[in-house]
Amino acid sequence: MKTVVAVLLTAVSLTAAAGEPFKLTSKDIKEGTVIADKFVFNSFGCTGGNVSPALEWSNPPAGTKSFALMVHDPDAPTGSGFWHWVVYNIPADARTLAAGAGANPSTTLPKGAVQSATDFGVPGWGGPCPPPGSGVHHYRFMLLALSVEKLELPANATAAFVGFNARANLLGEATLTGLYSRQKPASPAAPR
Repeated sequence: MKTVVAVLLTAVSLTAAAGEPFKLTSKDIKEGTVIADKFVFNSFGCTGGNVSPALEWSNPPAGTKSFALMVHDPDAPTGSGFWHWVVYNIPADARTLAAGAGANPSTTLPKGAVQSATDFGVPGWGGPCPPPGSGVHHYRFMLLALSVEKLELPANATAAFVGFNARANLLGEATLTGLYSRQKPASPAAPR
């Protein structure tokens, strides 16, 4: 636990020392706004386009050697949230992910980047699709700046395992949160 605390304190110090904050933005998702249907999952009763949004970032901490991107819904009724996208070994010189980069397989991810399995059971972007009537869900896009060029992980690494290894090498974190909800279907009128 002491190591994790030290790493997190170092991350805060390096991010603050750079002057401008490490920042993650998107032309497709604005902080705290509803995610458009184009990015929503296309199954389980959802009818979205299931396209991953375009992302860009700036001012990574000094010493950044790679990035990991993790997208999580902490409001999912699972007891542990729901992982929607996991990408690691993004090269240090990358500053964007194009819209649709989360396709499986992807032809637009930066060279060397690896997509890991999500809670949908496969690698690649799986858009929002919360249960109807479960309220507003928060989709946290977390870009982690890492002190290592590569995370040497097995091909079947879970999102939690990727996150554990990424955070063990963390220099800084930039986040972006989008929102999405589904209304509960109206009950049919009772026969008279």
